[in-house]
Amino acid sequence: MLRTARLIAAKDLRLELNSRVTAFQVLPFALLLVILFAFAFDADAKVLIPAAPGLFWIAVLLSLFLAVGRMFTTETADGALDALRLSSLDPAGIFLGKAVALLLELLLLEVVLLAGVLVLYDVSVPASGVVLLVTTAVATSVGLVATGTLYGVLSAGTTVRETLLPLLIGPVVAPLLIGASRAFEAALGTRRVVSVLEEKCTIVTVVKVSEGWPWAGLLTVFALVYVAAGLLAFGALLEDA
Repeated sequence: MLRTARLIAAKDLRLELNSRVTAFQVLPFALLLVILFAFAFDADAKVLIPAAPGLFWIAVLLSLFLAVGRMFTTETADGALDALRLSSLDPAGIFLGKAVALLLELLLLEVVLLAGVLVLYDVSVPASGVVLLVTTAVATSVGLVATGTLYGVLSAGTTVRETLLPLLIGPVVAPLLIGASRAFEAALGTRRVVSVLEEKCTIVTVVKVSEGWPWAGLLTVFALVYVAAGLLAFGALLEDA
């Protein structure tokens, strides 16, 4: 399985290096979303800063749709998916290789995208939140690429995969986006708990970084479940693609 995973991941990464779709299409699209979000909120710090984590992950999710769609469009266009189906390669290894290649691309995109969010939204990362930020990004990305790879092969044989993918992936990854947004809020210090007293005095409490770790743990559990489901179900879905 691991040998197959290495072969598939190397193949997909070579295709990406040759085509540069992520660098020239997906990444500019994600950055454009971040800029449009800033314009939509009219650079209002009271709204934009607290919303930054959620907007970041929405941009990541929409970029994932493009990346997954491109991956399986390429496979079906040149008959590579049929070759994989007829080969003796381990289906679990194929799933793992594709997920790893997509994970590396997504993590690179997130690094650039996060830099754009920090600059455009005037958000900073405190030193105490760096580890939580990285852990959350990795765990969430693993869950996203596992789901994207699994549903990507499910929709590969259809003629409406571009519109079908968001409908399939969106509801499944909703828990990931909720948890990732909450963990990022704690890591970036953008979340505020506001209490209004009877005297109409407002007390603003900053959510501590430690409050984001339960969300990161939950994200890790979801990621492992999605990976396990992909390893078990990918072979059957590949045969039907």
